[in-house]
Amino acid sequence: MRRFTVVPQWQGSGAARAMRLQQGAEAIAADLPGRATDIVEVPLEAGDAEGTGIHRFSSIRLTRERTEKSLAGLEDGEVAIVIGGDCGVEFAGVERAARRGRVVLLWADAHADLNTAETSPSGAYHGMVLRDMIDSGLVASADVVMLGVRALDDAEAEAAERLGVDTATANAVGAAIAARAGDDAVLYVHIDLDVLDPSIMASVGFAEPFGLSLDELLGAVRDARAALPLGGAGVTEYAPAADADPELLADESATILRVIAALSAD
Repeated sequence: MRRFTVVPQWQGSGAARAMRLQQGAEAIAADLPGRATDIVEVPLEAGDAEGTGIHRFSSIRLTRERTEKSLAGLEDGEVAIVIGGDCGVEFAGVERAARRGRVVLLWADAHADLNTAETSPSGAYHGMVLRDMIDSGLVASADVVMLGVRALDDAEAEAAERLGVDTATANAVGAAIAARAGDDAVLYVHIDLDVLDPSIMASVGFAEPFGLSLDELLGAVRDARAALPLGGAGVTEYAPAADADPELLADESATILRVIAALSAD
């Protein structure tokens, strides 16, 4: 059974209009089945770095604690699909999946999110979350497969090479995930919507050209799920503008629902 945990966190984003992420998460939540959906309360305040070098860290920490509590209330056999908000909400989802077994992580994102507080040019946590998962031991760097990543800064490129983080094209994802299979392995699929080409998904904080088509993304998800049992997933970074063209928003909403359906199908 699939359960949805909606986390309208914006504090981890470095975007100028980060609060649009809250509106995006709420818009997605409106299309989800109410009985299968829990909405995590996010602090109203921006938050303080608390000496970490991570902007708004106090609010991010509190939101993570609340998300962990929400996920802890699920039954063992239920698969959680976390809906952001910014990419930072994924830490709690991967943490829960790691309790089921060794996590093989499909990282579908325009960005690698491999910075640390020391290397980040922005101090925004959503650019550090994958590195935090690796450094915390939730997932081994050798068990990460990046898809659609095309905007790395120098520190991220160096980290990806040093850590041995793999990349795959959409049609090679299934083989890359299958190569990491094992008796205890579970799949976690992270989807930042900016992995899609901006012609398909414009309402994101940091759109990057030459992204995936929707068919490429859905095919990669299908192939990854065929290779390993799904232990969890996340869809993040939807940031619609209040004055956006209604036709654009309708198209984007339909796209997001197709992505969620690919993740939640039995």
